[in-house]
Amino acid sequence: MTEHMTGPAVDPDENRRQVLYWRLLARLFDPEEQAALESASLAVVEDIGLPSSLLDPQASVDSVVQRHPELAAEFDGLMAPEPDEGGARDRAAEVRRAALVSKVLLNVFASGSGTVTAGQLTRWQSDAAWLERALGCGPGELRGGRAGGAGAGRGVGPTGTGGRGTTPDLSRLIPEIGPELGAIEADLVKRMRLREVLADSKLAAQLTPSMSLIEQLLRDKNNLSGVALANAKALIRRFVDEVAEVLRTQVEKATVGALDRSIPPKRVFRNLDLDRTIWKNLTNWSPDEERLYVDRLYYRHTARKTTPQRLIVVVDQSGSMVDSMVNCTILASIFAGLPKVDVHLIAYDTQALDLTPWVHDPFETLLRTNLGGGTDGTVAMALAQPKIAEPRNTVVVWISDFYEWQTEPLFESMAAIHRSGAKFIPVGSVTSSGRGSVNPWFRERFKDLGTPVLSGHIRKLVHELKTFLA
Repeated sequence: MTEHMTGPAVDPDENRRQVLYWRLLARLFDPEEQAALESASLAVVEDIGLPSSLLDPQASVDSVVQRHPELAAEFDGLMAPEPDEGGARDRAAEVRRAALVSKVLLNVFASGSGTVTAGQLTRWQSDAAWLERALGCGPGELRGGRAGGAGAGRGVGPTGTGGRGTTPDLSRLIPEIGPELGAIEADLVKRMRLREVLADSKLAAQLTPSMSLIEQLLRDKNNLSGVALANAKALIRRFVDEVAEVLRTQVEKATVGALDRSIPPKRVFRNLDLDRTIWKNLTNWSPDEERLYVDRLYYRHTARKTTPQRLIVVVDQSGSMVDSMVNCTILASIFAGLPKVDVHLIAYDTQALDLTPWVHDPFETLLRTNLGGGTDGTVAMALAQPKIAEPRNTVVVWISDFYEWQTEPLFESMAAIHRSGAKFIPVGSVTSSGRGSVNPWFRERFKDLGTPVLSGHIRKLVHELKTFLA
C-alpha cells in the first residue's frame, strides 16, 4: 500500500540523461546560457566521471580526445545503430553516451554567427569529421568532399530512441545530414574574410580544403594576386589531390573487362598457375622417386579485352553544379589515364569551353573554369556533336540539373545522339551525398527515351563508365 501511494521509484540515471538532452536542445535553439541546466549538467558529467570540458563550447572534440585519449573509441560509431539484443538497458551507459552525443552535436550544429577565423573553420571541420565517425561514416564522407554519402536536428531530443538504447539514432537521417553539414560549412566559409586569410600564409595554412572553400576560391580567383593567389592555388591543388585519391580507388575497384584469351599469358612467376601445372603433369609422377617431373608450365591469363573508346564529358559549370564540376573534372582526368580511352571534357554556362587539352591535369582544368552565370546547353552541344566520330564506340556523359534556356532543341539533340548508337548518360548530380534537383521536364523525357537520369553517389557513374569502357 505504501509503495502504491508513493508511486514508482525515480530512476536517477533517467533524470541525468534528460538533463543532458534538455541542455542540448536549449543550446541548439537559444544561444543564451541556461544557468540551471548548465550547473545540473556539470554535476551529471562530473558524477559519471567524464571531463567537464565536454560542456565547454570552445573546446573541440579533438582537444577533448587529446587530453582524454580513452574517449576516442567511444566517439567512433557512437550514433551508429546496433542490433537490438533484447536485454535490459544499461541506463548508466546511456547517460555517458548522452554526454558524448551532446558534445558532438553542439559543436557541429551550434555554429554561432559573426565573422569566422581560419582556425574556427578548421575546428568546425574537425568536429564535423567526428560527427561523421560517430555515425559510422568516414571523415568527409557526408559533406560531399573527399569521400564520397549523405539536415539535422530531427530525432534529437530527450525521448529519442535509437540503436544504442535511447541514444538518438541519426543514422536513418544520413541522406539529410550530409547536405545540412555542407550548408553549415558553406555559411562558415562565407562569413570568413577569405581574402585577408589568403594574404597571410600562416592563416591560410590553417585552412582545411573542403568543397565549400574550393567553390569560393574558384569564384574569387580572378580577384586574387600575389601571395593570396598562390595560397588559393595550393589549397585547390591539395583538395584535388585528396579527391583524386578517393576517386582513383573507386575506379580501380569497379568492374573491368573480360579476360582476353587470344593474348598469350606473360611467362612470369606471378602468373604461374601452380594447380593447373601439377594437374597437367600428374602422369609424370614417379612413385619410386616420389618426384613429379614437369614437362610444361602453365600460366594464368591476365590481359583483358579492351577496345579504344571515346568518352565525352559535358559539365554544367553554373553555380548550382560546382561540386559536380570539381568531381567530374577529376574523374575525367582519371579515365584519361586509362589505356585506349580517349577523353574529351567540355564545360558550359551560356558559353562553352573545350577543356580537353588540360583533361589530364584537373588542377589546371579547374583554374580555367568560370563558375556561375546562366545555362545554355546548346552551345556545349555544338562542341560535343562533332567529336562523335564512331557512335557505337562513344559514350557522352552530360552532367547538369537541366534547367535550360532552350529546352526542346537541346533535348532533341540529345535524343539524336542516343538514336545514333552512342551511349548517352544524363547525370543529375555527381556528389558524395547525391543531393541535387533535376528539371522534371527533362527527367520524364529521358525516362521515355530509355536513358533515365543517373543521380546519386559518384560511384554509380564510375560503375556505368567502367562497364561501358571495359
